[in-house]
Amino acid sequence: MKLAATKFSILILSFFVAQKDFAQASEDKYNRQEVMISARDGIKLHTVIFTPKNQSEALPFLMLRTPYGVNEFPSPEKTPYVKDMAEEGYIFVYQDIRGRYLSEGKFEMQRFNRNKKNPKAIDESTDTYDTFDWLLKNIPNNNGKAGMYGISYAGWTTVMGAIDPHPALVAVSEQATPSDMFLGDDFHHNGAFRLSYGFEYAFMEEATKTDSLFPFDNYDSYEWYLKLGPLSNVNKKYFFGKLPSWNDFVKHPNYDEFWKKQSTPYRLDSPRVHIMNVAGWWDQEDFYGPQKAYETWEKKDANHKNYIVIGPWNHGGWGRMTGDKLGNINFGSATSETFRKDIQARWFAYYLKGKGDGNFAEAITFQTGSNTWKTYDSWPPKNAVKENLYFHANGKLSFEKPVSETSVMYDSYISDPAHPVPYRSRPIEETYGPGSRWYTWLTEDQRFVQNRPDVLSWETETLTDEVTVTGKIFAKLFAATTGSDADWVVKLIDVYPEQYPEEPKMAGYEFMVANDVFRGRFRKSFETPEAITPNKVEEYTVDLHSLNHVFKKGHKIMVQVQSTWFPIIDRNPQKFVPNIFEAKEEDFQTSTHKIYRSAEAASHIELSVMK
Repeated sequence: MKLAATKFSILILSFFVAQKDFAQASEDKYNRQEVMISARDGIKLHTVIFTPKNQSEALPFLMLRTPYGVNEFPSPEKTPYVKDMAEEGYIFVYQDIRGRYLSEGKFEMQRFNRNKKNPKAIDESTDTYDTFDWLLKNIPNNNGKAGMYGISYAGWTTVMGAIDPHPALVAVSEQATPSDMFLGDDFHHNGAFRLSYGFEYAFMEEATKTDSLFPFDNYDSYEWYLKLGPLSNVNKKYFFGKLPSWNDFVKHPNYDEFWKKQSTPYRLDSPRVHIMNVAGWWDQEDFYGPQKAYETWEKKDANHKNYIVIGPWNHGGWGRMTGDKLGNINFGSATSETFRKDIQARWFAYYLKGKGDGNFAEAITFQTGSNTWKTYDSWPPKNAVKENLYFHANGKLSFEKPVSETSVMYDSYISDPAHPVPYRSRPIEETYGPGSRWYTWLTEDQRFVQNRPDVLSWETETLTDEVTVTGKIFAKLFAATTGSDADWVVKLIDVYPEQYPEEPKMAGYEFMVANDVFRGRFRKSFETPEAITPNKVEEYTVDLHSLNHVFKKGHKIMVQVQSTWFPIIDRNPQKFVPNIFEAKEEDFQTSTHKIYRSAEAASHIELSVMK
């Protein structure tokens, strides 16, 4: 199979490449050296070290460990992500993790924690520890302190470094770490498999030692995945059992010990270093992860070491560009620059250099709608009030609960796996392929599906007052299906006024501010799925995570419900089978789904509202 290799992974390159003119016009202010650092089992890890040319004081280390290749990282002062810190002066360390790019050893996706009873056992924590040990002994003029940071997989390696930290490790910033690959991050959401991402990422990381794009023969991957048929065709036609991650997907269709041991809640204890968790409201890959990591650490944070920052960004958006816009949504200020200079740089300067007052809020979030930064002494805020938005007849949405019965107590639609609802407007380009709109799809105008018969919508009247939602939100669906399995996709949408003179192209825009999917078979247990009894009304709770958003006066609030979201989510056969990865073509069936809105079965969205 011919590989469409990427010279340098788009996942990490965009965080480190500054504007070309700036890079060419300035001389490097850092010296660069490459070393191979031996881990305790003798495996050598490829490491790039940048030290300031005019170093006048002992400096701390700042390390990033990644599977995406570090050999082409430019000098730190030329990279937007760390430019503010580079101007302060640090010793920057970048490392290929074990088995990737120029590092020796075998790569394992999210390697499990070692058996600590075996002194020779290794994991990402020991590789991190051994690297810091070498750096302290071999890089002169260091101040004995170290920090770690990184986005996505590098956020996860940061978490791993903080689990059994080297004594020199003082502060970390995990950014967009995955926390649970079955419940809420890259590969599954609430048990529903993220097909296009799981397929393409497994290939990219495991087909070769460097990143490779899958050679699709359709530009519109929607069409390609539809022609693929059942998931059982993946190994039969393309992977042939050679990719470990795909084989793990097939072997572990439920929330078993494999997924639990891989999750960060399984690995985390009390915070042992100072931790800044960072998330983006429209992170298309790991919005769940950093919030779950924060929540898990917070339970045992007796010494107040655990903090969180959430901004109006996509995956890693705080590490590049200005952050004043995402897709078509304007936030009115350079939010990414604010993060890098006023939050990230201050954080490490205080803990690693003793500069500043160390006055960091427990939670810093950017409130969209009002487009203002907010600080809180807890996250979610404890003073938010729970209020429910109920579904009503004729597509109405209201804070008033249904009280009277009507002749029809539900809205229904036919879900056909052969004609799934696209998750974004077509064509759906390869996730990391040329021209892909993957990075901003969560902000796309949802009008592109509103008139489909298999998408239901409910909408409030025009708001006469602002509604500020700050904190956790859930969808509570009372639903029935003629099949024995079903997916439920729920979207919370801010509908702009039809007359919007300040930005005419945004008139009527349907801006999705929260969303997720739930696979019905897991309604009682993620460990033990059960078939749905046809035509039985059951309650489904869909965690829509958290939000800090003002639905402004003159706007409307909308909720959409559907049962396919293709190909980001695989097609549910809608007939219960023990393992969807082994389903056959004949298992896929059309089903009628009903969403109830009666007094006894009142489907609604549970909001956290600030008064």
